[in-house]
Amino acid sequence: MKSKETNETVISIKGLRKSFGDLHVLRGVNLEVSRNENVVVLGRSGTGKSVLIKIMVGLLKPDAGKVIVLGHDVEQLRGKELDEFRQKVGFSFQSSALYDSMSIRENLEFPLVRNIRNLSRAEINKAVEKALSDVGLSQTINQMPAELSGGQRKRIGIARTLILKPEIMLYDEPTAGLDPITSIEINNLINEVRERLGATSIIITHDLTCAKSTGDRIAMLLDGKFERIGTFDEVFADPDERIQQFYNYNFTEQKSVPPVR
Repeated sequence: MKSKETNETVISIKGLRKSFGDLHVLRGVNLEVSRNENVVVLGRSGTGKSVLIKIMVGLLKPDAGKVIVLGHDVEQLRGKELDEFRQKVGFSFQSSALYDSMSIRENLEFPLVRNIRNLSRAEINKAVEKALSDVGLSQTINQMPAELSGGQRKRIGIARTLILKPEIMLYDEPTAGLDPITSIEINNLINEVRERLGATSIIITHDLTCAKSTGDRIAMLLDGKFERIGTFDEVFADPDERIQQFYNYNFTEQKSVPPVR
């Protein structure tokens, strides 16, 4: 899937641990990700997938271990340095995190005017229009979030993240709650983002279709550690009962929860 071959490591996670009281979520996570690579982190709900990426952008502090992203020790970043770092790392939230009181245009303008000073109105307009075009939703520019479908809001959320042209994209459950056709559109968009921006991506999901469609490698998070890392076929060829149970659980869960359109 990768459009370029590179051995440059842009994300390095070593011995990462995180607990909440007596709940030990991450128990020694290790992972290295190369530039322009898509890595999917798979795991059942509540296994610490979202905790992992929140630590990667400095929203949570680890109890132990190192997280080096784009050459920065994330835990040591403060103030202006942390703000500048976060401009290079796009975070696509599961909920899309759009401001309901703002139009789609205003939602996309917000990160630009907040992070980049002295932009002209023409430059802002051009950036917003380009971001919307990239996700195929130019026609929504003057609409409100409440007027859009769940899939459209997901795509707008990704557009708002892309507007700062990040080097790394972190997707938190990008297909959660979507119907199968819209999920395919989001999977295709994730791959297109990598091709257009040369971005490195970590995709947090428990959706096996998303994992197979977008991931160069799959990292299976079990009991607080990555127990298996490899291609989709390599991971699910493992006879480990926990991995096979996850496979069965995934499709059982998808059948029992009706899609949100």
